[in-house]
Amino acid sequence: MSPAPRDIAARTADALSALTAPAADAWVATASADGTPHLVPLTIAWHDERILLAVEGRSLTARNVVTSGRARLGIGPTRDVVVVDATLDRCVPVDDEPSLGDAYARQADWDPRGDDAYVFLVLRPVRIQAWRDVAELEGRTLMRDGLWLNSPTDAA
Repeated sequence: MSPAPRDIAARTADALSALTAPAADAWVATASADGTPHLVPLTIAWHDERILLAVEGRSLTARNVVTSGRARLGIGPTRDVVVVDATLDRCVPVDDEPSLGDAYARQADWDPRGDDAYVFLVLRPVRIQAWRDVAELEGRTLMRDGLWLNSPTDAA
């Protein structure tokens, strides 16, 4: 039997906990200009309401995000998932903004600074959804159009 569905406040708190967890990993989905999908696991950091990804600037992930301006991330197991649709805020060499490097190194399990091949993809969440199972599909939207929702009616 499934536990009772969490309310929006509990889901939001749990989603933020997943986004801010030490060495948080996500499956990051992007697509090329012709629509070819690409999926990779990456460590994320949550900083100033943004998701930071450290990737090689010439990687397919970086090229896809810079070209399309979009990515989708899945965080957590299938029975307690957080799905984030995000747009590219900016692409920054890892040594150019110390606050980004500090935030990433603090949360991630590694520090890419000092490697000229790496950039930070700074992603702005536009939609965040969270659910544990079918009982939580209704009301799974926690953020819409970049704004956190604060009531069950908003999350429908």
